[in-house]
Amino acid sequence: VVGAGSAGCVVAGELARRGMGQVLVLEAGPSDRHPLVKMPFGLVWLMGSKKRDWKFRSTPQTGLGGRVIKIPRGRMLGGSGSINSMVWFRGCASDFEAWQQKGWSWPEVETAFEAVEAELTPTQMQGAHPLTQRLSGLFGSNSNDAPTPEYQSAGVFQYNMRHGRRWSAADAYLRPAIASGKVDVLTGANVDKLGFKNGKAKTVYLVDGTRLTARKGIILSAGAIGSPSILLRSGVGPAADLNALGIPVELDAPAVGQNLHDHPGVGLHFSGPKSGYGITFDQALSWALAPFRYALKRSGRLASPTVEGGAFFASSDKVDTPDVQSHFIPFNLGWKGSRYTLGSGYFADVCLCRPKSRGALRLTSADPNAMPDIDLGLLTNTADLDSLVDGFKKLRQIMSEADFGPYKAPEVYPASEVTTEEDVRQFVKTHCATAYHPVGTLRMGGPVTHDLKVNGVANLWVADASVMPSITSANTNAPSMMIGWKAADFIAQEAA
Repeated sequence: VVGAGSAGCVVAGELARRGMGQVLVLEAGPSDRHPLVKMPFGLVWLMGSKKRDWKFRSTPQTGLGGRVIKIPRGRMLGGSGSINSMVWFRGCASDFEAWQQKGWSWPEVETAFEAVEAELTPTQMQGAHPLTQRLSGLFGSNSNDAPTPEYQSAGVFQYNMRHGRRWSAADAYLRPAIASGKVDVLTGANVDKLGFKNGKAKTVYLVDGTRLTARKGIILSAGAIGSPSILLRSGVGPAADLNALGIPVELDAPAVGQNLHDHPGVGLHFSGPKSGYGITFDQALSWALAPFRYALKRSGRLASPTVEGGAFFASSDKVDTPDVQSHFIPFNLGWKGSRYTLGSGYFADVCLCRPKSRGALRLTSADPNAMPDIDLGLLTNTADLDSLVDGFKKLRQIMSEADFGPYKAPEVYPASEVTTEEDVRQFVKTHCATAYHPVGTLRMGGPVTHDLKVNGVANLWVADASVMPSITSANTNAPSMMIGWKAADFIAQEAA
């Protein structure tokens, strides 16, 4: 298994549980045994770190005026599931029906979700900021239950945390599998490419020259950026592109790297005395005591995954069901050009649930240390820009009318700088980023079959978010784990 991320940990654990033989998991990064990984608030420092984040960057985005977008991806055991905010959403039932792939109907993926959730036990966050708790009153009919993309709703999100600590796929699946003696893990194992013999995937070559041979097969779980990059370096991809880079063509597969997309989003900043968490004189003591409170009780602001809640709603009256998601952060985020801004406050964004825009990933070199061209294609479909503009205006209205009681603060950015329709469109284009959910580069029905085999190559599967034909309607960590479970199920069925 190449990659110990959310899907890779699950597929390795499930293969071991099903008695499918000895499994070796290769992870380019280090262990996840680090206090900042387990502490929910630690993601603030982990994103962008030198050792545990791949720190990818997009190509200049034509739909965003040529801006380059940050694409953080986890580089350690647990993968991006070790640096994310642990938000847990399956998505909509209609997301999976729309894939139109055998074995992926809603009833079939629901079974897989239930199996994964039995191990991860996601629950609503405890101890959310009072601001976050008041989100449940945004829409009159909404209860205190966690919101869902199936209908208009808001509130505190569900998370894969236990006792105030991150509980990732590495914790729930990989470590028990290692303890069983059926799974071995090699960290610091950065994969260069795969080797083939008689049309079968047989060998994994590491960047340091190490050569590993698989007895039964290889599973790529390196994510929507890593998995296609490895395939391309292995000679599986568009022949013309590979020839141009001097990579011998094993299989001409034009769709490898295509269909890249993510949830585009843009946000609003609010700031005022006594509102959210922030750097203020009256919060100095709370911040000073926060490490002790977390160490002793696993509670307080350091137990916050930052994104504590949010909402799903229709961007305009022209839409019948929720087409946008909002992530709510009860912290005063930097909005003056620096990472930190003095004062207390909160932040809310709006992201498209089902974007139409598509980009592509291409290699720039056969060198595994060279960053690929990652074109997310953000807002290249004008319908996405229109919907995001509508969603931005709707979010602004919702936040203005929200009953946050004594914690309510005014919008400080962009505030009065952006009022007209043209102002909003320009602001969206100049500030749009993503929710860090890249998917689709090895989609089922294209380079990959419905049972996750790489088309045209034997003994090779893909199990990660790259296989999604289209992105799910919310955060993608839970669906990635579900895909890992389904991969193990498909492989076990074939071996039976």
